[in-house]
Amino acid sequence: MMAMPQMPKWYDDDGQIVSCTEKVKVMTENLNELYQIAQDAFEDALLMGCSEKQLREYFRDLMAGLENPYQKNG
Repeated sequence: MMAMPQMPKWYDDDGQIVSCTEKVKVMTENLNELYQIAQDAFEDALLMGCSEKQLREYFRDLMAGLENPYQKNG
C-alpha cells in the first residue's frame, strides 16, 4: 500500500517559508487526518464495487473545487 507523500516545506504567496513550528504542526496533523479519512472512504467505496478510476477522478475534482475564503482581491 502506498504511504502518504512526504510533507513539503510550506511557502506563503510571497515565496517566504512558513517556519512557525505550531503552524507546521497543525498543517501536518490536518493533512494526516485528511489522508486517513480519504483512504477510509476510498476503501469503503471499492468494497461497495465502485470504480477505482471514477473514485480517483472524483477525489481530484473534490480537491480542485475547494474555495479559498481568504483570497486577496487585486
